[in-house]
Amino acid sequence: MRDLEVDAISLSFGGLQVLNEVSLSVSKGEILALIGPNGAGKTTVFNCISGLYRPSGQIRFKAQDIAGLRPHDVAALGIARTFQHGEVFARLSVADNLMAARHRMIRSNPLTELLGLPSARRQEREHRAEIARILDLVDLTPVADMPVTALPYGTQKLVGFARALALGPSLLLLDEPSAGLTRDEREDLAHFILKTRDALGIAMIWIEHDMQMVADLADRIHVLDYGRSLADGPPAQVLNDPDVIRAYLGTTGD
Repeated sequence: MRDLEVDAISLSFGGLQVLNEVSLSVSKGEILALIGPNGAGKTTVFNCISGLYRPSGQIRFKAQDIAGLRPHDVAALGIARTFQHGEVFARLSVADNLMAARHRMIRSNPLTELLGLPSARRQEREHRAEIARILDLVDLTPVADMPVTALPYGTQKLVGFARALALGPSLLLLDEPSAGLTRDEREDLAHFILKTRDALGIAMIWIEHDMQMVADLADRIHVLDYGRSLADGPPAQVLNDPDVIRAYLGTTGD
């Protein structure tokens, strides 16, 4: 069974059809690249999965129908998301950004924390240990105590990636994580995406415009065009599909 199954979802805004019976799925440990021209509906699909929009059709996560759930309820089930512009707390340290992401997992209350009770101290240690593990996974340990605002843009984007991992997800939605990065930073990001997949075994759906990255990293590609599913399959097959080439370039390349 697939971890996530999106079955024939449709969405309209004021009579404008944004998604038209889109269906896709992803399994544990799989990287699914979600590609398509600008305006194809890729981020809208993420917004539907995340609970920001309520489409028709079904969205099942680990066999549970999640369409219509509120965003924090979706996150609590184990679905985390990165955003195109990082969306980090710039003045907090890198480690504190990750700690903030784990707030829903903290079971102590302000009184037990104020009194410094053993249960509160134990939880603090456990969460800090998990954060340290994630920082090590993505090579952010050397900058753990630095404010995010003092870091280069590429590193800030990596902090956003690490913060999503701090939620402990089994499904990660990556919304153009390489946007604005240099070629070297993109290569580093690609390394960490694969490293995370191999270390944690989580499923990923990844919106990306860099077709070389997609060809190198994705296990499977799903193509959207004008809100419709256009193709789905292995990278070599999809990237050579005449309909996909036409959607991107306006020509079959013949």
